Amino acid sequence: MDTLRSKDDTLGKRQSNRIRNRNAILLAARECFRERGYDNSTIRDIVRKTGLAAGTFYNYFSSKQDIFAALLTDFLNQLNLNLTRSRKAAGSGEDFIRSAYLALFRATANDPLVYELAHRNDHAIRELFGSDILGLAMLSLEEDVRDAIDRGLLPDVDQDYLCASFFGVAYEMSLRVAKRSHAAPGNAEQEAQDAAHFAATLFLGGLSRLDTLS
Repeated sequence: MDTLRSKDDTLGKRQSNRIRNRNAILLAARECFRERGYDNSTIRDIVRKTGLAAGTFYNYFSSKQDIFAALLTDFLNQLNLNLTRSRKAAGSGEDFIRSAYLALFRATANDPLVYELAHRNDHAIRELFGSDILGLAMLSLEEDVRDAIDRGLLPDVDQDYLCASFFGVAYEMSLRVAKRSHAAPGNAEQEAQDAAHFAATLFLGGLSRLDTLS
């Protein structure tokens, strides 16, 4: 029994170390990308910030591109979960739009570096995921919009145009939120709320007219 407990403790420590080291590398990479830019940052720069041995890096990532993929994957996965959760919970068209935009802009305001990286390195997104960031984020949006139309929360209009409109505003405004929050981190939450109010008001006004086309 003691032997089994000792093995479990050892495995637990190893797993904790792996998680800690991986997070340290990702954090260092984010700092390097912010300070130097993605193209000018090297693996040596990143490793130097972690305090880890140089060889340790390759136990987790094989290249700088792998780190970039990990940062974006973590960001997009959490963002899509939050967006889907907020849209599914909406009880009205206004809730659907306002809560989704607020979730998006909060994520962007709290992590502007990742969003700006994705925008500046769109070619890398295609290489890593076989799609651009637009295609990745549109997948869950299209499903949620269809569901909202079926539930009567949104007017039954052209879904392709509606999704493209939602995302076009979200994408461009998110870049602005990212830049403003990066310049003034203390205003990030207010920036997200102001942007969500602006986008929701814009869409709610337009949807009232679109409803006549249903």
